[in-house]
Amino acid sequence: MKGRRQTLDSRELAIVAARAASDKKAEDIIAIDVAELLVVTDFFVICTGRTDRQVRTIADEVEEQIRVQGGVKPIGREGVSEGRWILLDFGDVVVHVFQPEEREFYRLEKLWSDAPRVLMPEDVTGPVAQMKAASLTTSEEDAGA
Repeated sequence: MKGRRQTLDSRELAIVAARAASDKKAEDIIAIDVAELLVVTDFFVICTGRTDRQVRTIADEVEEQIRVQGGVKPIGREGVSEGRWILLDFGDVVVHVFQPEEREFYRLEKLWSDAPRVLMPEDVTGPVAQMKAASLTTSEEDAGA
């Protein structure tokens, strides 16, 4: 990013965002690599919080950790007052923190289903989600063969 002191690449920033969300008990955390499909950003990080208060807390932690670890502040922050869907735009990474109803309604994962998902570290997803992701990747490879 021009004019910004960024110490991490965009993939690393996406993982920092995912870890920060996980630290605040976000659910269903995923990162999608949209770099080949969009010119405006490289990654979407999507997660769910159960209440407006939790959604705000997750967004605040993501913003703080990306600032501390990556040296980047958001260039846009939307939806904070409602706390139903907060969007944090860091340029190369866009973070979406949803409540369950909004996430189901907008279905960004389905909209961007052609984009590859980033394999998250186990400290973000836990061992059960890791096994599920590995199973999905294997199933997708089998279907393509």
